[in-house]
Formats: sequence, structure tokens, C-alpha cells
Amino acid sequence: MQKAIASIEAVVSSCTDTYELVIIDDGSVDGTFSVIERLAAANERVVGLQLSRNFGKEAALLAGLRQSAGDLVITMDADLQHPPELIPQLVDRWGAGFKVVNAVKQDRPNDAFLVRVRARVFNALLTSLGGVDVHNASDYKLLDRSVVDVLARELPERVRFYRGLSLWLGFPQTDVPFSVAEREDGESKWGMIALIQLALTAILSFTNAPLRIVTSLGVLTMLLGLFVGGDALWSWFHGTAVSGFATIITTMLILSSFVMISLGIIGEYIAKIYDEIKQRPIYLVSSVCARKEEAQTVRASSRG
Repeated sequence: MQKAIASIEAVVSSCTDTYELVIIDDGSVDGTFSVIERLAAANERVVGLQLSRNFGKEAALLAGLRQSAGDLVITMDADLQHPPELIPQLVDRWGAGFKVVNAVKQDRPNDAFLVRVRARVFNALLTSLGGVDVHNASDYKLLDRSVVDVLARELPERVRFYRGLSLWLGFPQTDVPFSVAEREDGESKWGMIALIQLALTAILSFTNAPLRIVTSLGVLTMLLGLFVGGDALWSWFHGTAVSGFATIITTMLILSSFVMISLGIIGEYIAKIYDEIKQRPIYLVSSVCARKEEAQTVRASSRG
């Protein structure tokens, strides 16, 4: 953490004299917030927020955006896999008139082969079903204040996908490529289950394509019924025995699978609707640390 903040601040200070570093602790239990408190006590530019529990990366990003106060905001991870050296390029593109500057992954030299394949499959699935191109996308972005205000204050949904929302908003955008650096310390929490959950969130937030899968399964079921019925009629007209027990069991298993898949897809959408209508806050802040008094006011509600 300390190395990351020092590296980021060294680069940012070369671009401007007026900046703040907002650090979000998403309910960690490893003493991270104690480190943030020491950093804030020694540096008036550091503002730290500790969420009351782990609300997930999307909630942490939203908390940081709402706490920020600058004309532009850069979101990035604190493990230095998002290289701070790229910040001047992002700022230059913003100065050229772009409201959103996306840092896109050019290559991942330090990732294992299976990890790279998993990432490609994940991005391809989201792009094809989600309606937004997230190939090589990351949470490393520069946002103009006007974009931050819309993203953090005017979008009411609680089930959020930051990468997709920033693209969906429109506004003049451009990309800056970067190579994913080796993780400085710790281990990534993004396993297969976390990626699947993120994929479900992204797909359900941006498209009704899975519901069309239900319709497709219905068409397949009809075609299967026509085939089985046609086979039975053919056998009857030719005086041969109608296909028996094995065909019936196989047909029932296929139909049951289609029904369960359809119910699962519909259930996921109902669950997301349920999460939205409960109107609970997206995150809650338990502690704030900063030397500046004005940084003590934090909007922790889900409304902007």
C-alpha cells in the first residue's frame, strides 16, 4: 500500500500541484485501514474510507467516486498492476477534450495461460451478450467531473458494472493501452467464482439476452416434440413399433433441463429486481481518516 501510494503520488505531483488521493478499504481484515490512517496522518492529501464490511469492488469504486472532488478522477487498483506511469498520458488525452480515457490491457505477460484464456472468454461473453465492448477493459480510467457526477449521482441502480456503465454513458472517449504489471504483494481475490458472479452482474445489468435464451429453449423444445411426434407417426404408418422407453426418458430429461435452465435465468432477473426494490444503501462507511476537516463529510447512502 505505502509503495503504491508513493509511486502514484510521485507521478501525479508531476502533473499538478492540486490533487487528493482517495483510498477505499472495502472491509478488509488484514489491518489495511491502519496503514491508511498512518498515511492520512502524515499526508494531508490522503483521504481514507473504511466500509463497514466487504461490499465488493463495484461499491468501493462508487464510494471513491462520490468522495472525490477534483475536475478529473482516475480510478485504479492499489496493487500497482495499473501502472502509475500511465497517468500523464491519461491526463494529456483529457486535456485534448476527451471526457473518458480508458486504460486498456494490451497484454498480460505475467498471467498464466489459463488465466489469459479465462479473461478472453469472460470478455467475449460480456461483449456478445452485454451489448458493450469490454475487450481488454479495466477499472483503470480517467473520468471528467461531468461524467463522475452522472455516474455516481444520477444512475439509481444498485447492481452496477463500472466498466460497462462508463462505456454506456457515451461522452467523448479514447483508449490508452498498457501492459499489466506484476502484482507487488498479496494475492488476487478474483477466482473463477468471483468472475462468474461479475459476469452475471454485468450481463443482467445490460441486456435481456438471457431471457431470449428461454425463448430459444422453448423453440428447441417444440422442434424436439415435432421430431418425436413425427417419428411416432412414421412408425405407426409403417406398422412398426413406436420408439419406446429410452426415447421417452431421454425426451423427459431434455425437457426438464430446458425448464430448469429457463427457471434459473428468470430467477436471476427476479433476484436482481428484488435487490433493487429493497432500496438498501450500496455501501456503508464505518470510518473516515483525513487531516482536512472538509474530507470528513462522506455520503454513504445509495442516492446521489
